[in-house]
Amino acid sequence: MNITLDKNDEQLTGLLTVHLTEADYAPTVDKQIKEYTKRAQVKGFRPGMVPVGMVRKMYGKGILGEEINKMLGQAVDSYIKENKINLLGEPLPVPSNVDFDTDKDFSFQFELGLLPDFQLPAELTAELHKVNLDDDTLAQTNEQIARQYGETTNPDESEAGDYLFGKFKKAGEEGEGRTVLLPISKVTGDQAQFIGKKAGDVIAFDLQAAFGNDAASISNFTGLSKKEAEEATGDYEFSVEKVNRTAAPEMNQELFDKVFGPEAVSSQEEFDAKVRETIQQNYDREAEGSLNNRIVQQLVENTDIKVPTEFFKKWLVRANEGKLTPEMVEEHYDDYVKELKWSMIRNKVVEEAGLKVSNDEIVDRTLDKIMGQFNMPNMPDEMRESMRSYADSYLKQENGKNYVNEYEAILAEKVLENLRGKVVVTDKPVTAEEFRTLHS
Repeated sequence: MNITLDKNDEQLTGLLTVHLTEADYAPTVDKQIKEYTKRAQVKGFRPGMVPVGMVRKMYGKGILGEEINKMLGQAVDSYIKENKINLLGEPLPVPSNVDFDTDKDFSFQFELGLLPDFQLPAELTAELHKVNLDDDTLAQTNEQIARQYGETTNPDESEAGDYLFGKFKKAGEEGEGRTVLLPISKVTGDQAQFIGKKAGDVIAFDLQAAFGNDAASISNFTGLSKKEAEEATGDYEFSVEKVNRTAAPEMNQELFDKVFGPEAVSSQEEFDAKVRETIQQNYDREAEGSLNNRIVQQLVENTDIKVPTEFFKKWLVRANEGKLTPEMVEEHYDDYVKELKWSMIRNKVVEEAGLKVSNDEIVDRTLDKIMGQFNMPNMPDEMRESMRSYADSYLKQENGKNYVNEYEAILAEKVLENLRGKVVVTDKPVTAEEFRTLHS
């Protein structure tokens, strides 16, 4: 067997040629044919007594093709591993005209996409947005708590502070519009046009004027994106279906337990502090996630990695046959390149830092999730151990897909933790409103 690799360094591709002679495959094929005679069932012959020549004539071509395919797969894999070739995807077989009836020697070729080595940027900088909570944000949260836990009624007419439930659409637009809940208290323009309204009333109003050109407020109640909210100008219509009025719940132990769990807080002072702490934790968690995303983005943008473009496009179509067309690949090619580059960066970090994920880490993470679902973060050790069989069963489901997902999630966290040690992170104080604008 002779294997050669012809590289095109400029295109980052290679053409791997495997040449087989009869001496390479004949012993294996002969062995398989003899094995087949033991199992072959041919009319007129007892089992195991079919002549080898007859089996060769009847099944030799199929056995030859099967054995050559096995040899090719093993030979290509071994060559790539022994020569430490860093591949993009898998080798793509080059179509060939092979005649197993007459040919004795065979040549097969495979296209390879070659991934080059690269260096990560020496230093990266990033800002971590630290939210300073303001009274308005706290008031909004308390309002949400009141709406969720307070007693809601549906009065005949709306008053300031009520919510109007109904359909919202551009004036003159076809259809009934989208279902929304409009908070009258958030109207900074003429609130009077929303007061004294009943089910069945239709309110025509200037959207931007009603909400003081505040795209965030418009987005919150309409469900439009921030950009769509900014562009939503002119008159709109609101068809009232009902009025919602919520009485603020009484500040007592019953409310404290409903919001934070039994006996987590026992006074309004503790309740207010817990609300503030929870909001801050949520913003901090979101800020950390956003910082990680920006680090990934910076690495992808600032790491010089050459990609075998033409091969990559061809491989994407072949690997996703029936799902991706060449036109679809062209349209989204930049996104595929970003994903490829991040995958290469992640693999490089894993290799250089020797990052590993143990089975215990995967099981423990799964147990933490299970306990979180049961709202038992402090589950006794005995009970935790008894849940291990449940966790093992979950991880084995879908042919181990859940296990792989947990493995990948933990490894991704370790990669980002490693990268964070190489990034100069500075805190940037922002208001809650600025934070929402930056992360919308």
